[in-house]
Amino acid sequence: MGTWYEVEKLPAMFEKGKCNQATYSLLDDGTVKVRNVELLPNGKISSIEGVAKVKNSSQPAILDVSFFRGVPDAPYWVLSTDYHSYALVYSCSDYFGLFHIDFAWILARTRVLTGDIILQLHDKLAAAGVKVNHLTVSDQTSCDVMT
Repeated sequence: MGTWYEVEKLPAMFEKGKCNQATYSLLDDGTVKVRNVELLPNGKISSIEGVAKVKNSSQPAILDVSFFRGVPDAPYWVLSTDYHSYALVYSCSDYFGLFHIDFAWILARTRVLTGDIILQLHDKLAAAGVKVNHLTVSDQTSCDVMT
């Protein structure tokens, strides 16, 4: 729970800004409110809210996330976390049997992570079959307006 800052990601067409961050908060029904915020190039703050739910209580790191009613939930797998400084999240979906999309995010409690932790997380992604050379560093500079 709490606020996590995007450090690196596989590019996603729905992310168009910088200073990307996600805040997770537990709801009374046991689901998790997800609020994603970014600073757009025009200086406006964009946000979206959704809900995450654990699919199977025996696998609490695998969630389904929904941002839009009527759209199938997206898988959200927490591949690694120490709960205090970093989290590694992966998602993949096949759409209508026509194309496959991978998403991955390296998240941190601060806007930066040490290089050794990032390398460890790259290794975990690579072991999961993710092309880590496609990761991009997220711009977390000049984000004062986000606080």
